[in-house]
Amino acid sequence: MPRLQRSRWLGVEAISTLREAVAWPLDISPIVPAPNDGEDVVVLVHGFMATAGVFRPLRKRLDAEGIHSSTFTHLPGVGVRRIALSLAKLVDKIPRTTRVHLVGHSLGGLVSRYYVDELGGYQRVVQTISLATPFGGAKAASFFPYFVGADLHPDSELLARMRATARADVPHTSIIGTADKLVFPVESAFFAHGDRIVLRHRGHNTLLYDNEVARIVLARVMQKTEKAA
Repeated sequence: MPRLQRSRWLGVEAISTLREAVAWPLDISPIVPAPNDGEDVVVLVHGFMATAGVFRPLRKRLDAEGIHSSTFTHLPGVGVRRIALSLAKLVDKIPRTTRVHLVGHSLGGLVSRYYVDELGGYQRVVQTISLATPFGGAKAASFFPYFVGADLHPDSELLARMRATARADVPHTSIIGTADKLVFPVESAFFAHGDRIVLRHRGHNTLLYDNEVARIVLARVMQKTEKAA
């Protein structure tokens, strides 16, 4: 990649990380919509050291298409299982007559699949989508040896179990950027099954605000809606 282009994409990632930091005070309390029967609800699960505020741009795109969205904020450092239990409580508040889609960024993607595969979420969820999720682990987890760091380590027993027990009956889409410096190589961000989408020159946090990512998420949700109709 030419130096100028590389600098440009590094700048985009830096700005995305700043946007994530600015969003820290936002949407701390759970957001639970009131959908009608048969409508779609996209539950967005944020990553480590963030809040649900990072999803405001994506929620705006979903709202513009008449798709409900729901979020909650989990504490930094909490393990995957504990966050997944919080996700389960949130989904329980959403009417069972709706179609629930889970979209998770980074750690949030692990939480989404843990809920589906380990906590019975397959009974409620029609699909999951992950953005830059370390299904194969993240080397940076070595700096956080306890709690969530132990879950994210490449040798994590939790990750090994998730790969071995993944349910294929709940479709999954893995989205990863080639410029991700936290989750690499790209293969480590792919779930055990499902579609795999690689976006060139996108960094870890860039995916949160990327127009192509929003387009893909919208398309996947609407695709499920058309099949259900």
